[in-house]
Amino acid sequence: MGKFYEDLKEGFEEIIAYRKGKITLRSEKIEIPKPPKAYRAKDIKNIREKNDYSQGIFAAILNVSVKTVQSWESGERVPSHAALRLLECVDKGFYQPKLIQKSR
Repeated sequence: MGKFYEDLKEGFEEIIAYRKGKITLRSEKIEIPKPPKAYRAKDIKNIREKNDYSQGIFAAILNVSVKTVQSWESGERVPSHAALRLLECVDKGFYQPKLIQKSR
């Protein structure tokens, strides 16, 4: 028989052994972070300015377009859930881009 069949058979055998009390199952607890706060237009601009990023650099860090950053900062659009998490990472200092060369 194939690998899939063998894996399936092994899984069923483990279920039977567990139900008979012959084995215990291993489990892990994972802490799921709370949803990020809903950043408003002024919050997003404050994050960018606090880190001294231009809109272009900020857009590149977040992997969005400059137009997207502009629309967030003007309140025309709101960030998606994934973008909110990225904003939170930058806001809390979890992400610090590497400085390659400082201009004089």
